[in-house]
Amino acid sequence: MKKRLFYFLMTVILFLTEVFIAIYVHDNFIRPYIGDVLVVIVIYMFLRIIIPDKIKLLPLYVFIFAVFVEIMQYINIVQILGLESNKILSIAIGSSFDLKDILCYAVGCGIMGVYEYVLWKKDNYI
Repeated sequence: MKKRLFYFLMTVILFLTEVFIAIYVHDNFIRPYIGDVLVVIVIYMFLRIIIPDKIKLLPLYVFIFAVFVEIMQYINIVQILGLESNKILSIAIGSSFDLKDILCYAVGCGIMGVYEYVLWKKDNYI
């Protein structure tokens, strides 16, 4: 239960940080790059609420999912599915493919990979 609470709190804090960035930060670095790094960390933390036990390759799985979503943006999945008028889904799925986004996802998942590695090495796993 302690693990789930920790991951829940981290998910909420990071999600609110993402919302803050999306609403109030309109620059050329934090919003496009830090936001993309954080989004995969939010997904990772959310998944850890559901599956709090050690999952050595979870950061890799999150990265694969993020790249899949980016590829869906490349093929214009929002237009294919006719979701242009649905603001929430359009924003969640995204509408523009960018290789830099994939690099940011790799950085975020790399951070979570180091985190997983440290947890695997610790005797008193959170």
